[in-house]
Amino acid sequence: MSEPPVGSQPEPPVAAGGGRLSERNRVEAFSDGIFAIAITLLVLDLHAPTRPGGMAAQLREQWPTYFAYLASFAFIGVLWVNHHQVFARVRAVDGGLLWVNLGLLLASSVLPLPTAVLGAAFQDGTAGDLLAGVVLYAALAGLTAVMWLLIFGYLAGHPQLLVAHTPPGFFAAERRRAVLGIVSYAAAAAVALLSPTAALGICVALPVFYAITSSGWSRRARR
Repeated sequence: MSEPPVGSQPEPPVAAGGGRLSERNRVEAFSDGIFAIAITLLVLDLHAPTRPGGMAAQLREQWPTYFAYLASFAFIGVLWVNHHQVFARVRAVDGGLLWVNLGLLLASSVLPLPTAVLGAAFQDGTAGDLLAGVVLYAALAGLTAVMWLLIFGYLAGHPQLLVAHTPPGFFAAERRRAVLGIVSYAAAAAVALLSPTAALGICVALPVFYAITSSGWSRRARR
């Protein structure tokens, strides 16, 4: 589905209580800033080698940190793309949408923590450390899916916030994508009890699905 032309946004509608709703621009700018900060913080866990004569080996030893960085960079990048696609269909925001959007930003901004824990656990931790790291990562990723479910549900119930060409029922249908994420990340946490590596594979694969379906799950939405 194509985005509305830049500068063609109609004036924000009036809320039921009589107050005028806010334009989406400030919400998008603030959200972009949070995503940018979160994705930048990931790099703080990448360290240059310091062991003279063994720098090549030290770089190889840090491969789990590189993997965790790339996985989380892709995860936040996909979050940002999906956020952009959602707000391309929003012409105005109200207080409720502001709050659920803040919830998504909260979950996104904490992602550098489980990323650092994962890298450290794979590199030097015990099996218990690895389990804790994967479960924490799956829990935070699942929280982002919960917040997407709230956003989709809120927009489905407030069509007055949407641009005119948004198909009826679009966000109601999008809730299936969020439910799939919640169930899948919960399954990953359960699988981690048997195989943390397999569970991490689930967590890495899911952003690929969300990247492919960023403009909508249904064939009609992606046209």
